[in-house]
Amino acid sequence: MNKETNMQNPASITTKDKILCIGEALIDMICTDKGKSLSQGQNFLKKPGGAPTNVAAAIAALGGAVELVAKVGNDPFGKQLIEVMQEFNVSTKWMLQDQTAFTTFAFVSLMEDGERDFVFNRGADGELNRHEVDNIDLNEFSIIHFGSATAFLPGPLQVAYESLLQKALQQNIFISFDPNYRHLLFKNDKQSFIDQSWNFIQSCHFFKVSDEEAMLITGKPTLEDATAVLLEKTKSVFAITLGKEGTLLGLNNHTLIVESIPVNPVDTTGAGDAFVGAVLYQLQQKWSDSPSLAMPNEEEWKQIVSNANKAGARTCEYLGAMEAFKHLSNDIFK
Repeated sequence: MNKETNMQNPASITTKDKILCIGEALIDMICTDKGKSLSQGQNFLKKPGGAPTNVAAAIAALGGAVELVAKVGNDPFGKQLIEVMQEFNVSTKWMLQDQTAFTTFAFVSLMEDGERDFVFNRGADGELNRHEVDNIDLNEFSIIHFGSATAFLPGPLQVAYESLLQKALQQNIFISFDPNYRHLLFKNDKQSFIDQSWNFIQSCHFFKVSDEEAMLITGKPTLEDATAVLLEKTKSVFAITLGKEGTLLGLNNHTLIVESIPVNPVDTTGAGDAFVGAVLYQLQQKWSDSPSLAMPNEEEWKQIVSNANKAGARTCEYLGAMEAFKHLSNDIFK
């Protein structure tokens, strides 16, 4: 496929088209005993999570039409995840319940030295398979977001994830990607993560990475060097989030900085997912208003990223991603 042509002419978009997010839906169990290890902690806070789940909730909170494809267990926790998505008006048609695997859990405790004590108890999210994903009618979707932290781990989801990418390319659908690197998941196989990330980076239209992810994926020691590699090796528009330093936007063979929004953060959980959700929501609205579809120009991309920074900042003002998304609306863009 000519990726440069694909960059300029994604599939025609109508007002009926939706965004599809694929990946993990899970439960975060956060130890509230500060400085205690998981073995010592006694009190835990249960929070719905998973990066693509967060992105879908953010899109819906802003007013976008979105579906989440993920697998959860046939248990109270899987039921909770489905109900939470429904409360946000995310379509749960493709949130499937596995009859044998439990819902995936991530147990996290923040230690006094800033390190995380982390145990990942993987279950149903990894069982989403290619056959199930192949049943999705992609003609309903104008954008597909690949934002899973777990889809690059070996298993059925990995195969389904790659299969959906290839189908999206064949149907010329706009592809968004966020690698969501988690050191504790890939500490023994970083190269696999890097190789799979490049496959998506060189196939997508838009991707978002942190500065650490940019340097990891490119193998470069500085952000400047990493950015140069990304500009050379991909035609995608990309955003590198830099926290209070703003967002580095790469397009048309150069970069620029879009200023961040000043905020006194309460909790940064989900800020990156809110950013991505806001970008995709704005693209969906642009193409719904102009069915002929053209990729945003540079000024439009700057405005899209500026608005996405506002969504990320708003998310930082509340404790927990899902709680923060309840306070998201497209009014923040005005």
